[in-house]
Formats: sequence, structure tokens, C-alpha cells
Amino acid sequence: MTTSDRRFDFVLFGASGFTGRLTALYLAAHAPAAARWALAGRSLDKLARVRAEIAAVRPEFAHIDLLVVDSSDAAALASVAASTRVVTTTVGPYILHGEPLVAACAAAGTDYLDLTGEPEFVDAMWLAHHAQAVRTGARLVHACGFDSIPHDLGAYFCAQQLPKDLPVRMRGYVSAQGTFSAGTFHSAVHAFSRLGSTARVAAQRRRQEALQQGPASAPARQVGAVSQGLHRAPSGAGMPRGWAVPLPTIDPQIVKRSAQTLAVFGPDFRYGHFVVLPKLRQVLGLVVGVGVLLALAQVPPLKRWLLARKVSGDGPDAAQRASACQLQRHLCGRGRVDTCGEPRQRR
Repeated sequence: MTTSDRRFDFVLFGASGFTGRLTALYLAAHAPAAARWALAGRSLDKLARVRAEIAAVRPEFAHIDLLVVDSSDAAALASVAASTRVVTTTVGPYILHGEPLVAACAAAGTDYLDLTGEPEFVDAMWLAHHAQAVRTGARLVHACGFDSIPHDLGAYFCAQQLPKDLPVRMRGYVSAQGTFSAGTFHSAVHAFSRLGSTARVAAQRRRQEALQQGPASAPARQVGAVSQGLHRAPSGAGMPRGWAVPLPTIDPQIVKRSAQTLAVFGPDFRYGHFVVLPKLRQVLGLVVGVGVLLALAQVPPLKRWLLARKVSGDGPDAAQRASACQLQRHLCGRGRVDTCGEPRQRR
């Protein structure tokens, strides 16, 4: 059976969670009326409530299918993967709950999308399932959310404006406000507690990729990092004045992966990634806060206490999301991509 013969065009897994519900409502507002899709998750009642919200936006989707499936049920996940062309998942932390769905999609030749920001998970899935995905034609695409779409597209847009035959030194500056969901917080705490494992898996992937490439297939372009510590952020183009601090998220990894693949980034590309804070005391607060979280995450009882601070389903309310979205629009005003989701004309 080819993917075009399948029952669904796409399935949203984790649709009843905080981010999953927002994703479902966005899809309901933008999907073609003829789209064949379904919501998947653990609770039929919660899925039904999300479907009722969807029906209020798009009555033609009032009877989309609801698939009750647990992220640990390999047989059920295999059935879901075999029934659709694409699976999108918002179920995290991915390092704990994500691999069975990746495995099912890789085996079924089903395209897979997530919004993880967990480097260990991305590298581990490449090591475990990339080869099979190549054989079946499945495309496994990670970090399709705030990690890392705005930064990846921003770097790509910037590279398009530059000469293609000269070295490029690019710095990405991020300024945002608001809070985050329980899922994002839990993913961060788990990542802090697994730094050693993250480093080992990353090294294993590098070795495996080097073996596959061989000495005769050196990359056509050089890609690396811009190393810079605390500094004053450049002003202008809507960027607030402040201090820039290196931001060690997955985003530079994604940007550099794109640069290795696309010739538009030039023969020699270096990228740095920074968060901008208005005041030095905020920089100090960030450094101390991250340090405390990092220390607490190493002690299992304290890690459990941290995780209990946010309950699954928690997240910013509509007013907080709207405020953060307005700031993102302000920062992207000179680009042609609006990180709040709507295309913009270049100014």
C-alpha cells in the first residue's frame, strides 16, 4: 500500500495536551476542507472535547476520527502509522515517550514531525531509525516548532541576501517574553539531568556519520560556530537594546545542519546563537536560575520535586500567548516570515 492509499492525510498525536490542542485548532482553521485527518491521544473524552472546539471553527470537521492510543503501545502506534501519510506529535518529553512512534513511522514509511528541542532525542533517533527510514521512504523531521523554525528560517532568509562565494559569520539574536508549558519545562529538566548521555549520543552520531561519509566524501562547505561570550546586542531593525548571552539550545545545531545541506549558506559558514536581555541583573538571574535548575536536576528526589512544579496541561493563557506573539511580530517586521504563523510581505 502506498501512502496515497492510506486512510488519513495526517494524524495529530497528543491532540488533547496543551500544545496539541493549540495545534489542532490551528489545523482546523487552515486545513483544506477535503483533508482527511484524525486526533490521537490517550483519553477519548479529552479528544472529544478538542473535536467539539474544532467543530465550532470548522463544522465540516465535526466528525473527524478520534484514535485512542498510548505512546508506549507499539502495536497501536504501528496501526496509526500505517493508516496515515504523516504523523505530527506533541507528546513529550520525547526522550521518555517519543521513540516508539518514531520507530513505527520509520517502519511504515510514514512521514514524522515533532517539535522537540531535545538534542539527545534527535541524535538517538538518527542512530536507531535513520537507516530504516531511508529504506522505507519515511522522512523523520524534528524541531518543527519554536525549536527551531524561526531561527532556521531566519538564518536561511539572511543567507539569501548575502554573496554566495564568501565566508559568512552570522549571529542569531532571540528576544521573547511570556512563559512556557509544562511539557517544555519537563523536557528541559530531563535534559539537564542527562547532559552526560546527551554528549555520548552526540559523539556516537558524529562517529557514525563520519564512517558513512568516508574520507573521500569531505563536505563541500565548512560549517562551524561563532564563539562569543556576553556582549552588547546590536540595536536597530526592531531589536531591543540589551545584553546578548550565548543560548545553548538545539537551534544552532539545526541551523548548521541546514548550512551543511544548502549551497545558499556559502563555502564557509559560522553561526552563533544568543538571547537578548535588557538588563545585566536579568543576565545574572538567568545564569543563576539555570545553574540552580541544573544542580537540582542531578538529584532524583529534587528532580521529582521540580517536575511536580508544573502539571501536564499547564501553559500560558491566551493573553500571555498574544503578548508574546506581538513581540515576535515586532522583531520580525523586516523579514518575510512572521514567527506567529502568518506570511508577511517583505518591507
